[in-house]
Amino acid sequence: MTEGPYKLPEGWRWVRLGEVAEKPQYGYTSSALSEPVGSKFLRITDITSGAIDWDSVPYCKIDSETFKKYQLKSGDLLFARSGSIGATILIREIPCKAVFASYLIRVRLRSEAFPEFVSLNLKAPFCQKQFIPLGAAQKNINAKAIQQILIPLPPLSEQRRIVARIEELMSRIREARRLREEARQDAERLWQSALAEVFPRPGAELPPGWRWVRLGEIAKIFSGSPAPQGWEYFNKGTFPFVRVQDLGRHGITTDLKETADKVNGRAVREFRLVKASKGAILFPKSGAAILTNSRAILGTDAYIVSHLAGINHNLDFAESLWIFHWLCTVDMSEYVDNPAYPSLRLSKVREIPLPLPPLDEQRRIVAYLEAVQHKVKALKEAQAATDAELKSLEQAILDKAFRGEL
Repeated sequence: MTEGPYKLPEGWRWVRLGEVAEKPQYGYTSSALSEPVGSKFLRITDITSGAIDWDSVPYCKIDSETFKKYQLKSGDLLFARSGSIGATILIREIPCKAVFASYLIRVRLRSEAFPEFVSLNLKAPFCQKQFIPLGAAQKNINAKAIQQILIPLPPLSEQRRIVARIEELMSRIREARRLREEARQDAERLWQSALAEVFPRPGAELPPGWRWVRLGEIAKIFSGSPAPQGWEYFNKGTFPFVRVQDLGRHGITTDLKETADKVNGRAVREFRLVKASKGAILFPKSGAAILTNSRAILGTDAYIVSHLAGINHNLDFAESLWIFHWLCTVDMSEYVDNPAYPSLRLSKVREIPLPLPPLDEQRRIVAYLEAVQHKVKALKEAQAATDAELKSLEQAILDKAFRGEL
């Protein structure tokens, strides 16, 4: 009898997966096609989300005899061979003809093992730990290693009871996640509502004392310089160098200080890097990032890449956070020349209209927006904490289930 790391309830036993399954099978080698020919061709990327969107799964050419060998059936367990080590999925229903690709391994269980029970077992902490040394050492898993995976196995009737109990508890977690997502969306709507309340649409009539101006009338708009190529320009670097991804990495932020790289004096001299001063507002000016809402205010002097635009505004006319929050409402796609290859000309950016109230009014409204943003941030942090707690709860349920404590 196979021994395990902890004592099991009476009637349970430890087994290797190979003892309760047919010999694992590697998938079919072919090219994925978008045209509806042959059969559906399931790949690693189609299973890593934990659910299969069959409409997005591509096709492959395959003859009828080969199809029989690789045909997916209900109850099949699939393992990712590389990349997402530990990713598994149970095939429950198949709405179409489908085979599995070569970077997947299929396991078919014998009658003594309930597929749903084994599938949940493979997602439990004990089994996931068995994948870690394999993935860490060789970045892949093979059929032999899969056969050696150790699982606790109760009688078939108990397997079915445990699956039903797990599903009952997991359904409550799914409902909690649904409510959490609703709360997240409510928080985002709260912020968008606050912005819409404050900033009028272009061309709208303004309150007394306000006026419409062009951005270029109150600010200097500039772009950065090409990024230095080669380690010698970053070796012993001391000067922050901000790229487009640095905005996205930190999200919408009013104090961007962290950057991925720092350049040295040689890079500054040879590439004539463009420096943006502390307080400059940054946003993407080329590529798909234009269509995102990546925005930042620099919290320190930094050199910026040519794919970024910077704004240095006249403090006599506008507050930094007034322009920053307003800029978060601007749909930059309206100012793009060619949607296929998005880019913003600085001349167009300078023409973007901006509502401008008196400075005291700007400060009052900015204080209101900052208070709302603080509330939204607190809500999102609470939601993130709840999400982590739900993940821990899922793992605790699975751990108890396969110790016979559920």
